[in-house]
Amino acid sequence: MSNRVVETKNDRKAAAKAARKAAAERAAKARRRRQQLAIVLTALAVVGIVVAIVLLVRGGGDDNAGAQFGSAPSASAEAPPANGIPADVDPALKTKPVVQAGQGTVSELKVTPLIEGTGPGAQSGQTVTVNYVGVTYADGKEFDASWNNGQPFPVQLGTGSVIEGWDKGLLGAKAGSRLQLDIPATMAYGENPQPGYPAGALRFVVDVLSVQ
Repeated sequence: MSNRVVETKNDRKAAAKAARKAAAERAAKARRRRQQLAIVLTALAVVGIVVAIVLLVRGGGDDNAGAQFGSAPSASAEAPPANGIPADVDPALKTKPVVQAGQGTVSELKVTPLIEGTGPGAQSGQTVTVNYVGVTYADGKEFDASWNNGQPFPVQLGTGSVIEGWDKGLLGAKAGSRLQLDIPATMAYGENPQPGYPAGALRFVVDVLSVQ
């Protein structure tokens, strides 16, 4: 055989080998694409399952979901106190009291129980949660009241966070009490307080909702 024939056979063999190699590479690429697609689809499925579980847990664990969307609460659910007032207090403590001006002058702190509560008296360092109405003693003009915003007021006694008349006047107060505090100016904001604060003697009617 001539060299030309040999070269032609060799060329055909090389071409066939190259074709097989190219086909193998294409098949390998196709397998890799299928594997990558399978991985992506699996990842998406896992993410979908996780999202579904999270939504299910959040939906099932939200006890207030019904209330937020206006459905009636369960009959077994305990209703929260109205405006923070415990349900078992004296009915009078569920209504804002009318506070009148005082008579004469106030030279010292005077605490008058209007409704007797129960339990141990509040001590320094404890927190009492109260509703209150405050008026100037001389004319009965209201200057502050927790009732106006519907939120009882927590006070930690003995820390100086309130006027001295409260810090001392609420010592010994029992949960469920209604107290009248007549406070001299020296135990309140003084005769010439900063703007926005009431001057002179003050009268507060304080409802003690809890002692902790």
